[in-house]
Amino acid sequence: MSEGGRVVVVTGIGGMGSAIAKRLGSGSIVVLADIDTVTLKATADDMRADGYNVVEQLTDVSDVSAVSTLAETAAGLGRIEVLVHTAGLSPVQASVEDILRVDLLGPALILDAFASAMSNGGAGVVIASMAGTIATLAPDLEHRLAITPTAHLLDLPELAPEVIGDPGTAYGLAKRANQIRVRAASMTWGRRRARVNSISPGIISTPMGAAELDGPFGDVMRDMVAASGTGRLGTPHDIAAAVDFLTGPESSFITGTDLLVDGGVVASLLSGGLG
Repeated sequence: MSEGGRVVVVTGIGGMGSAIAKRLGSGSIVVLADIDTVTLKATADDMRADGYNVVEQLTDVSDVSAVSTLAETAAGLGRIEVLVHTAGLSPVQASVEDILRVDLLGPALILDAFASAMSNGGAGVVIASMAGTIATLAPDLEHRLAITPTAHLLDLPELAPEVIGDPGTAYGLAKRANQIRVRAASMTWGRRRARVNSISPGIISTPMGAAELDGPFGDVMRDMVAASGTGRLGTPHDIAAAVDFLTGPESSFITGTDLLVDGGVVASLLSGGLG
């Protein structure tokens, strides 16, 4: 690994990814990874105009070769001290197959590739979702989601598209799998004295969030927000602040866990706030 400067890797340059990169990237080499060339270039150019040192890497997070190249490229630039994986699809954007490929397989590939690329003392965060916190899976399936080698993950019979049925169910299952895989990966990452956690956002004011609010369950989501303890949508900066904490020195004793950042939506649901 190069002995260059501090490297911050952010995958997925949407509203959350951009806010996270700007909050964490000052004084670092910021590697931005996305599958959308136009979005990637626009975000990189915007950050360079603000004085950031940015490297662009076109990446399909569901492709093992592309993810390996991303990790190798980042490691060649210096010490990878921070990795934040935000890349993903929402139920209104994609099919069951694409959600499983990007939202479930993608994070697993990222966790594998960066387990050996992170510098000692580094920290990673995978963006999951409150949908994963709400999802209820059989304990046996959760166990297999934790231990199944990544190359065979999508071969699990419960992950067959015809079994899952719809994108919303696929999304909740994938995000629960993110939480589970992060928990399991913390053991491997720990051998390098690196930490990894997940964050489960609630309904966030991003283009993806707006698309969901305009979708078939938009009214239900608005009711959930209204019944929550904060009564508002989250912002990308709310998530960036949580990522800043989980990748910083104040959280050095925190690894293998999930931080729910949802404005109290899940608390409201579990306490009958919508009932």
